Amino acid sequence: MSNMAQSENVEIPQTRVQGTVKWFDPVKGFGFVVADCGGADILLHVNVLRNFGQSSVADGARIELLVQVTERGVQASAVTSITPPVGVQPSLPDIIELDKEEVARSPLLPARIKWFDKSKGFGFANIFGRSEDVFVHMDVLRQSGLSDMAPGEAIVLRVIDGKRGLMAAEVRAWETVVLEEESCSQR
Repeated sequence: MSNMAQSENVEIPQTRVQGTVKWFDPVKGFGFVVADCGGADILLHVNVLRNFGQSSVADGARIELLVQVTERGVQASAVTSITPPVGVQPSLPDIIELDKEEVARSPLLPARIKWFDKSKGFGFANIFGRSEDVFVHMDVLRQSGLSDMAPGEAIVLRVIDGKRGLMAAEVRAWETVVLEEESCSQR
């Protein structure tokens, strides 16, 4: 076996690290995480984030990663959990007035992003099997630990009847809910 073939089979050791998202740009396809234990910033590539089921993550979100040291520095190889940033305050009146317990009791509904414009701070989604649009505000994304959405992206929503129609009160990446349900069913 050649040296190259041997090196391809060598596993790079991974370490579990907790930290905070310094910044993440879904357009550039990467961002950085600051580890709680210090050290160099950790590169977080969008493909690693997508393997977790999200295409974006909010700046300031808490994150747990598996990382490895490569020739190019410290890089995330897997995301194991994301917690939305603390202290994100909504500005939209419909969101400010929500009863959080009532929202938590509402069902999670499968949906897809129709469109979302980060610069405008909002977009729309469609719940599977329904034709009406559901308004998705940037505040709700941030409170959910997300920073952007792509058209066609599979998500799960908790929906309320707002002052101007249906609106998302919570947005979660489809895969994160599926993974939670699988881990609960294995207990």
